[in-house]
Amino acid sequence: MPGIVSYGAYVPARRLQRLAVFSAVGWYSPAIMMMAMGERSLCNWDEDALSMSVEAARNCLRGLDKRRVDGVYLAGTTLPYADRQNAGIVAAALNLSSELAAVDFTGSQKAGISALIAGLQAVSSGERQSVLIAAGDRRPTRAGSFTELYFGDGAGALLLGEDPIAEYAGSYALAHDFVDHYRGADARYDYGWEERWVRDEGYAKIIPQAIAGLLKKLGWSAGEVAAFAYPCYFTGAHKAIAKKLGLQPGQAIDNFHNNLGETGCAHPLLQLIAALEKANPGDKVIVAGFGQGCDAAAFTVTERIAAAQARPGLSAALAHRVVEENYQKALAFTERIEVESGIRAEAPTQTALTVLWRKRKMLLGLVGGKCKACGTPQYPAQDICVNPACNAFHQLEDYEFAERPAVIKAFTGDLLAVTIEPPAVYGLVQFAGGGRMVADFTDCELHKLKVGQSMRMVFRKRYHDAERGFTGYFWKATPTGETAKGGA
Repeated sequence: MPGIVSYGAYVPARRLQRLAVFSAVGWYSPAIMMMAMGERSLCNWDEDALSMSVEAARNCLRGLDKRRVDGVYLAGTTLPYADRQNAGIVAAALNLSSELAAVDFTGSQKAGISALIAGLQAVSSGERQSVLIAAGDRRPTRAGSFTELYFGDGAGALLLGEDPIAEYAGSYALAHDFVDHYRGADARYDYGWEERWVRDEGYAKIIPQAIAGLLKKLGWSAGEVAAFAYPCYFTGAHKAIAKKLGLQPGQAIDNFHNNLGETGCAHPLLQLIAALEKANPGDKVIVAGFGQGCDAAAFTVTERIAAAQARPGLSAALAHRVVEENYQKALAFTERIEVESGIRAEAPTQTALTVLWRKRKMLLGLVGGKCKACGTPQYPAQDICVNPACNAFHQLEDYEFAERPAVIKAFTGDLLAVTIEPPAVYGLVQFAGGGRMVADFTDCELHKLKVGQSMRMVFRKRYHDAERGFTGYFWKATPTGETAKGGA
């Protein structure tokens, strides 16, 4: 029977302290003091829903044969493109086969679970042999709003197929045009309705209805289910739902308000990953997504779970953190204040789509070449081998660098280059096994870098062409195990 084969999570390293938000804007919005405890995840300026989804998917696929993947389903309500297949960019970044189905799921916060169920149905029917599900959100909020404190940034990914760690048992769906919040096509921020009504008429009624429907459909009782994963950023209401379902302490997976925040479409997937990290063979698990109804899916954990629990899940992502108390920096990163970038920022940013297509493997997949004559890896791939002792013509085969560990050979900090977080740090990195490139560095502090330091490559935003609405992505280098810049 098909089900979940692997999982991966990604949470940005920065943790914005909620008290820092209150300290900065509490004079205007004193009521947010009620929520000014704990921390929420915060994207770096070069991260978004798509780049986080790529990182979660990389963690999910690590050590597996990705050639079997013939479907990529990407969910999110803050994906960069309204009319360009975002899932196709993820597939290109992962250097997957072009012979696959790439589909975007959006328009509702339950889109992550909707994508999961659609993928499970595709695999169960035999239409697809292996489907990658990824979901990520970076939801913009107004400064000083409750949602700024409720929300967090993150992404989760699941690989579906045969021989699973959690076998698919069934699903249940409810469609209600219950509008707790909405965002128009031309709007930047969500418009939300009164919180008590959303809590009492939305979360507290619709999620229990869907979960109860699924339990009845499967003939399960709530008591025999080890874990229930469902989103609700009202902590009291989250506990009330568990009580309404008759759950015992520990059955409901935490909503992670204190150390993560609500991550939109990714949140129920991250909660499910948290459940799988602690699951035992035979455990039953239910996950539900909320938004204009509720989609719910059930799984039975198999004996294969033990091997999968060594993967980088949510606990590892949450452990990789740095305290961020500079609220002005958070405003700049999210473009809620306009900062002076200087005349260098006026350089043309139009993307040549012809070059992007012809060099798509090099630019999005970080694919270089390896000489078949002498075995020398090189990036970018050229017609002539760079090895002076070889110089073979047209002998290069594709060679992936994204997962190759690297070290710093040289670096600098540039105070004149355009960046939202000066100085711009970049340098020469040398890959294990051969090959080197000049790369931008991210999530690092200049004074902590040194030649010979271990680095890894991450998929990030390279630029945003606001005039044309085009976001360009490329690969950057970041210290292995290093934390992001934080503080003032």
